[in-house]
Amino acid sequence: MKKTLNSVLTRKSISIKYALTAAFLFCIQFSFAQKSGPWLQFTPPAGQANGKHIVLVGGDEEYRSEEYLPMLAKILSARHGFRTTVLFAIDPKTQLIDPNYSQNIPGLEFLSSADLMIIGSRFRELPDEQMEHIHNYLFAGKPVIGLRTATHAFHYSRNPDNKYAKYGYKSVVKGWEGGFGKRILGENWVNHHGVHTKQGTRALINGLESNPILTGVNDIWTSTDVYGIKSLPSNSNVLLWGQITDGMTPSAAGVWTKSIMPIAWTRTYLSESGKTGRVFTTTMGAATDFASEDLRRLVINASYWAVGLEKSIPARSNVDFVGTYEPTMFSMNGFKKNKKPADYK
Repeated sequence: MKKTLNSVLTRKSISIKYALTAAFLFCIQFSFAQKSGPWLQFTPPAGQANGKHIVLVGGDEEYRSEEYLPMLAKILSARHGFRTTVLFAIDPKTQLIDPNYSQNIPGLEFLSSADLMIIGSRFRELPDEQMEHIHNYLFAGKPVIGLRTATHAFHYSRNPDNKYAKYGYKSVVKGWEGGFGKRILGENWVNHHGVHTKQGTRALINGLESNPILTGVNDIWTSTDVYGIKSLPSNSNVLLWGQITDGMTPSAAGVWTKSIMPIAWTRTYLSESGKTGRVFTTTMGAATDFASEDLRRLVINASYWAVGLEKSIPARSNVDFVGTYEPTMFSMNGFKKNKKPADYK
């Protein structure tokens, strides 16, 4: 009788254990299902995570951030131990990537757990419930990396009186003149200093500036032209100057009839909460630009620096592509149609 009772209890214990395990697994699956959406997420290989989470925010009509941000995210995760999340401009009707749709970037709530935001957006006018996440992130004084069009990431043309219109590049709000670009990155949109689509950029390393971000960086040429810069804040450190090249090949001669311009710099911004955040900005940054190994290395190194891991920057950061990378030439409306975020995984 005792043996039979023990057998029954054992069977019940096993049944309860399996039931609890099944319930636990269901909860995990449900949790993951709740987090699924039109974005990409990459986790580092086992044992290589550095504990930092980077959110990469896309949405530009011309320079193919929907292609280069997933590429950078995979390198950051697979090669350097960062957990990464990539966000896209999404047409809410089709759930497809549409950089021309300027009013929707799902997943910005991931910024609440982010240690770094990398942004390559252009002329976005997001709904308040999305923009609130960017506002809260910056209010907390967290670090930012701005790429190319991030100097004019926002443009409030539809709702100029919106509470977040101060982020727009045409902002005249006191303390926010020039918007996100000027207040956070250090400069907003000025002009094409070079001839767009006809001239490229040769990076000139500032030999007077010793900065860990430049570790292993020796040679950068990009197919995008040099952006004009009027002025940078006094706390800006220029790492690279850009010389116009007379043509769009790496061997093109430099143009000496126009001045060089800052094309990569660091600074800190003062948040509205009184906290300071690290900033790295480069006006380079098209999908084709990132064919340059050292441009990729520059951004990877800047990611380490932005989150306070500059002492961990390798002597020569591994920036080999994870999988294939075949960038599309920049042009307005030149994005690959009918693509979902998963297509860039």
